[in-house]
Amino acid sequence: MSVLRSIATAVPEHRISQTDVLAVLAKARGAALPARLEQILGNSGIEQRYLACEADYYLEPRSWTGRAAIYDRIGMRLAHRAAGAALDKAALGPSDIDAIVLISTTGTMTPSIPSRMIETMGFDPSTRTIPVFGYGCAGSVLGLQLANDLAVAGEGQNVLMISLELCSLSYDYSQFDKKNMIATALFADGCAAAVLSGKDAPAGAPAFRAFAQKTWPDTRDMMGWDIGTTGFDLVLARDIPSFVAKDFAPFCDDFLTAQDLGMSDLSEPACHPGGGRVVEALEAYFAPGIAGIPATREVLRQHGNMSSPTVLFVLDKLLAEKPDKPILLTALGPGFTAALAILDPQGAA
Repeated sequence: MSVLRSIATAVPEHRISQTDVLAVLAKARGAALPARLEQILGNSGIEQRYLACEADYYLEPRSWTGRAAIYDRIGMRLAHRAAGAALDKAALGPSDIDAIVLISTTGTMTPSIPSRMIETMGFDPSTRTIPVFGYGCAGSVLGLQLANDLAVAGEGQNVLMISLELCSLSYDYSQFDKKNMIATALFADGCAAAVLSGKDAPAGAPAFRAFAQKTWPDTRDMMGWDIGTTGFDLVLARDIPSFVAKDFAPFCDDFLTAQDLGMSDLSEPACHPGGGRVVEALEAYFAPGIAGIPATREVLRQHGNMSSPTVLFVLDKLLAEKPDKPILLTALGPGFTAALAILDPQGAA
């Protein structure tokens, strides 16, 4: 299995508080929010987020061309920042990278962002580029598995994985229903990059132990995109917190058992938070062996739900605390799919 040489993160410049978001929603609606909805949105567990554009931009009519231009400009900028910082932390240069994996479900470009980065950042022209679309919120854990498989192939490779999402590009105030209002109050923009290595790994570097993925039948309506006239339209139909208790928990139990691990054997997990109620459901599952997931809560509070990169923000925060027990990574995304991983923070077990 590969080692994790570095993680780096980047967010756009436009910070917005949850109080400001509620005011924008009321402005778009043309009236005060219903009290019950304002309470739901205010209890999201989010204090602030970062968006690709100023808040008033999202009140303008949505269009594919306009949102694609934002993805091109801001997405490329964030990918460069996160990738450059991850390479610096790994003490590697662009010429040391054998493959670039891009995980993104909120926009797409052809040629892809990794293909463009070969020229703009000086990667070798022979560097493999693997853009992956459609993983959604599960993207970083699934992307780490893909990057791990590439890193350990052959005689070993250095792989740069980038997880980039501009969730705000899906905001659409012309469809001012409860689903879109909740999405506006939860989702945010951000990017994370990680360097995985299957060769010349530093001694004691965090090492992956195992990965797992499961997609449940008849669950496609839980999360995803419909292709709308002016942009991606959110699909968000079922109660994900209930799914955590009923379906995710047994799958995770089996995964941990296969690794001969119990909850008490783990450090604090790195979880994709989803929203406040999903965090509560995860904490209920982990208890009493694990007393909460404060790093996940803090990332949600400070950054909102950035979709795929969010769990890497959490993992970066946890690794800074130098844990000495295995870290469980969890994420749920479209499919409906669960993705899991075990990382040994002090090297291979």
